[in-house]
Amino acid sequence: MIKHSRQQVRDPRAAYGPLRKAFGPGGPGGPGGRRSGPALAVWASLVVVAFAAGAVLHALGLLPIDHLPPLHGHFRTPSVSLLPPLLLGVLAVAVLPALTARLRFGAALLVAYGTALAWTVLLAVSGEGLAHPFTSRYEYLAVLPAVGDDPLGWLASFTERLPGYPTHVRGHPPLPVLVLWSLARVGLPGPFWAAVLVVVVGCSAVVAVALTVRRLAGEESARLALPCLALSPAAVWIATSMDAFFAGVGAWGVALLVCGGAGGRIRVLTGVAAGVSLGALPYLSYGLVPYLLIPVVAALAARISRATAVACLAGAAAVTAAFAAGGFLWPSGVLATHAEWAADPGAARPYLYFLIANLAVLALLTGPATAAGLVRMTSGGARALVAAAIVAVLALDVSGVTRGEVERIWLPYATWIVLAAAWAPRSPEAPDRRWLAVQALTGLLLQGLVISPW
Repeated sequence: MIKHSRQQVRDPRAAYGPLRKAFGPGGPGGPGGRRSGPALAVWASLVVVAFAAGAVLHALGLLPIDHLPPLHGHFRTPSVSLLPPLLLGVLAVAVLPALTARLRFGAALLVAYGTALAWTVLLAVSGEGLAHPFTSRYEYLAVLPAVGDDPLGWLASFTERLPGYPTHVRGHPPLPVLVLWSLARVGLPGPFWAAVLVVVVGCSAVVAVALTVRRLAGEESARLALPCLALSPAAVWIATSMDAFFAGVGAWGVALLVCGGAGGRIRVLTGVAAGVSLGALPYLSYGLVPYLLIPVVAALAARISRATAVACLAGAAAVTAAFAAGGFLWPSGVLATHAEWAADPGAARPYLYFLIANLAVLALLTGPATAAGLVRMTSGGARALVAAAIVAVLALDVSGVTRGEVERIWLPYATWIVLAAAWAPRSPEAPDRRWLAVQALTGLLLQGLVISPW
């Protein structure tokens, strides 16, 4: 734990003393900066090659449904509407590192969460608007009339009626629809409230990830990661893709698993809550099965108790049992969705191109500072989390079922991988704000240059 005296609060440099000890020197001009050069070259080359090859394939008619491959969107010219998020980015880069280092840890979490919310919302409203993606006829809300007043009946017939549902519903298990149906039932219907839910839960992953890092790598590492988590370029697609909600649920599942209370009863309860959250992931998206590697690695690193592990498994089993009792069997859903995917134009996209291009999209989501930090990570606990997320992404990428449109699919994984940005080269006196500025600029460019359906 960092002990904050009054003298430390008055002197900003004193607040970074533990961080200097934990991470050592290595500014952009030092040894760390030189080591990051090849990583940045690989990052830039990956992005450039993916866009260049994508443009050629699109011109040849091999990518007819993607107009800006590897992204699923269109090019646009930046406008003055980017000014509010630009001003917020400048302010956050200037003050957020000092605040997250000096404030009490709980207050630092709140400041980072508030920054992430403001950053995400301002980016969204600078484009098509916060709720616009949920107004599409391809989205989940379009199927709510079919659910009506009988969610259990709808669930039992979900697999049978799958071919008649909108695109996103056909590509996912039934839980996202049931979540939005429940939101409407408590008096918060429509695209706006769906967007609010997604942004609030998606941005809360900043807090959950930081708590997990604190448990596995210490408070200094968690504090250093907070600004990078809050200003992640992935914010462009957190507002408003349902996958951002998945990211929040998954991150809190991991945090609950490793950060359970000291008391036996509390530990069991948090274990059950973690199991319910993590057990819900395969029912939110089939693409989240590899994500379960992250809580496994976190649990091993944290050496959770046997009682916590059993409680977690019980919570996850309860989710599976509930869906089975409701008439939805997960394997049947997978087979039905795969049949729909095989008949979709997206399945005809070239596998080899997207095998590489999907990783370029991940590079954009996590930003160049993440590439620089990957080669400098010194904390075993945080490194294990990042490595688990990368392995999970690679498994999903190689499977071939993620051929494009991964801007949203990678969100739950990018939430953990962007941790590496905290280890980007820095001054020995304080975290280097230039890397944070590069991250914010990446997000601004993505928002300003790309019209995305999410």
